[in-house]
Amino acid sequence: MFKTLSCFLSIWLIAIVAGAAEKKSGDLIVIQGAAGEEEFGKLFSEWAKQWMEVGERGGLKTTLIGGGKQGEATDLDRLKELLGKTPEGGEPMWLVMIGHGTFDRRQARFNLEGPDFTATEMDGWLARFSRTVVVINAASASAPFMDRLSGPGRVVVTATKSGSEVQFTRFGGYMARAINSDEGDLDKDGQVSLLEAFLLAAKLTEEFYVSEGRLSTEHALMDDNGDAKGTRSEFFKGVRAVKKPKGGLSLDGGRAHQLHVVLGEFEQSMPAELRQKRDALEREVFVLREKKNKLPEKDYYDQLENLMLRIGAIYGEAEAMMKKKAN
Repeated sequence: MFKTLSCFLSIWLIAIVAGAAEKKSGDLIVIQGAAGEEEFGKLFSEWAKQWMEVGERGGLKTTLIGGGKQGEATDLDRLKELLGKTPEGGEPMWLVMIGHGTFDRRQARFNLEGPDFTATEMDGWLARFSRTVVVINAASASAPFMDRLSGPGRVVVTATKSGSEVQFTRFGGYMARAINSDEGDLDKDGQVSLLEAFLLAAKLTEEFYVSEGRLSTEHALMDDNGDAKGTRSEFFKGVRAVKKPKGGLSLDGGRAHQLHVVLGEFEQSMPAELRQKRDALEREVFVLREKKNKLPEKDYYDQLENLMLRIGAIYGEAEAMMKKKAN
């Protein structure tokens, strides 16, 4: 049994490095907020530029809101109009918010040039989408956005763990750097997942405060299981969770590790329907691993082997389709 499992794990890893390119669809909306001060404006513009570049490399339909002169329509109007026109279904939609935020103990807001918007308003705009929606709020006081936006089919990342962390956040810069470079590819599979970018960005943020001898004023969270609790980077070693949340809560990270702005070569060549089947089985593996200590050893490994065999079959089908296409 274990030799069979090891065999298919090897096939899984080898398959990652093969294949031919095919453009990925999806949407990336970068929201650059009000700078307040010139130095922040320069940083926000650079971070937004990095996200735009990685979105274009990934073949996403990429749009920037903010960062320019105000016309007749405000940035808020432009954002609402864009979200109203964006298709409800399809590949994941990414919303990246770069700037400042506020929290008055009732509502969290993201600061735009002109009228701001609240977490509640954004939740209403996103309600109609059936596709996966990724929201990365890299602003100060961003944690309440997770409380409001968390739910099925959504992955939410915030730069802070509470609305009371109101200082300027550096996490957004490190997130833009991580998602846009090989440095973020922690498991060396030729692509950077949202989980990997989150983990590297959180690590670099903490290292900044340590090197400066300063008390950290931001602690990033990620939620991808819809429980609105969020998980800190300290729960992970590499891309695997090594701690469990209190109270029997589920771990985050399984879905986020399946999301990429730029796919690796093999992933680009795999038909979307096969990726979706593979991803569903991988999520079953993630859930099974959480239950490992509650199951008899044989039952656990039997279930794991069954899932890995099914995943291996999908990779075999994908490779066969690629060979047929090549001929």
